[in-house]
Amino acid sequence: MRVISGSARGKMLDAVPGMDTRPTTDRVKESVFNILQFRVVGATMLDLFAGTGQMGIEALSRGAARAVFVDQAQKAVSVIQKNIAGARVQARAEVIRAEFHQALERLRGQKFDIIFLDPPYGGEILNSALNAVELFDILSPDGIIICESSVEDTVICPDSLSVQKTYRYGTICLTAMRRKGAEND
Repeated sequence: MRVISGSARGKMLDAVPGMDTRPTTDRVKESVFNILQFRVVGATMLDLFAGTGQMGIEALSRGAARAVFVDQAQKAVSVIQKNIAGARVQARAEVIRAEFHQALERLRGQKFDIIFLDPPYGGEILNSALNAVELFDILSPDGIIICESSVEDTVICPDSLSVQKTYRYGTICLTAMRRKGAEND
């Protein structure tokens, strides 16, 4: 795992020990940032279910103003903090160790331009997280949500959002969502 572009380009990132974390592949990560294109510079990003922190670190490396990393596992939080320090982006990073509902409630009142959701595949965690994002109203008016899931998972778009596009990479699916009315901007 490495940072693909920007100020920390080429920086190798540590993985979380064990089998509980599934890092996003370089191919999918590059695709996410192709989807985001010019939205990253100056943006605020939420990396929910952050794992190693690689998506938020990539955003910071590419010029995001701020990134918040959320994971409930202490092993993951330790790796995120180490990776942030190694990439020299800690001044613009915040790490929260909490279950995602608690973290989103804590972040209520803040707005994020980019929200990346990559929970464990299967089950209803992704849909529950999307509903919580809608409930706590943390997406900026022109913001975008990118969900990473298995192609077998059913992603249910909350009422206030619309699916902009779905991308498939083998067994991985990326779903881009925006607020209704903002999707044509």
